[in-house]
Amino acid sequence: MTTAYLNRIATAVPEQDVHDPFVLFAEQMLLDPRLRMVFRRMASRSGIAHRYSFLDPHQGAPNDAHEFYRLGSFPNTARRMGLFEQSAPVLMRKAVDRLELNEAERAGITHVLVTCCTGLYAPGLDFEIVEHLGLSPGVERTVIGFMGCYAAINALKLARHIVRSEPDAGVLMLNLELCTLHFQETQELEQVLSFLVFADGAAASLISARAQGLALDSFKAVMVPDTRGLITWKIGGLGFDMLLSGQVPAELGRALHGGELMAERDDIDLWAVHPGGRSVLDAVESALELPPDALAASREVLSRFGNMSSATIMFVLQRIMQDARPGQRGCAMSFGPGLTAETMRFHVV
Repeated sequence: MTTAYLNRIATAVPEQDVHDPFVLFAEQMLLDPRLRMVFRRMASRSGIAHRYSFLDPHQGAPNDAHEFYRLGSFPNTARRMGLFEQSAPVLMRKAVDRLELNEAERAGITHVLVTCCTGLYAPGLDFEIVEHLGLSPGVERTVIGFMGCYAAINALKLARHIVRSEPDAGVLMLNLELCTLHFQETQELEQVLSFLVFADGAAASLISARAQGLALDSFKAVMVPDTRGLITWKIGGLGFDMLLSGQVPAELGRALHGGELMAERDDIDLWAVHPGGRSVLDAVESALELPPDALAASREVLSRFGNMSSATIMFVLQRIMQDARPGQRGCAMSFGPGLTAETMRFHVV
């Protein structure tokens, strides 16, 4: 059976670092002084130093965040989607160009996969990629939408199926999210805290049968019973509405502790865990009884970029690939609605 390989990854974020401006804005939005104090304390413990957005925190800028998010007059869904259609292709081109595909690699791309849960339009990013790279108009395109943070693992699973059934296939995968597009005006502290971790980012990857990078060995989904309502993502009149319960880390920890991954952890050298937040990483580390440095790549990505939904795990895998040694075995893991953990086992070639 043909083996599929994740050959390389390129990542990109917008230019505007909005973490500190967001914290100040969110504090001003909260009217209850007690909630402000709790939010400020949680922000200081978030493990996040930087987050990037296509919106600019400087007044008068082309994508002026102050103009877009005006207290008492937040934008409706149509306006948000219009800005997504304008801004997402810019970030896509940045990520795809950094992949530095040579002429032969471009000619060899037979499939384009796109994951996104933060914006919709058609013809969409799949068409934008074909046009930008000058790919064959007959390239097969698939959009994996609205799966949230674990979508990239599912896309890699699909890419593996494609390569195993068509050994000459070349798969270009794009994971792109503009999470800051869906900030909501609210006095609910839990909702404001969920906005505290999210950011914009994109990753472009090449998957093929060429033995380079990471071999994609196996995939498994772990669904946590009776947790369906803990993470939800629905389209509302004023953008997409997220519910991210504070119970998620504890439920993930309970699901992982004593399970198959814990039994096999001594055979795993590299851990690429989706940094959904500091508490999520703490819960995984504790549940699997991992050494303190096991999730260093995930914590670094969280600190430098925040949670970029489906793109984030690819940032972690890119970081791991920089120092990985041939023969090392790893496990990638992302979490999302369900409550579900999507896992991927891999090894370095």
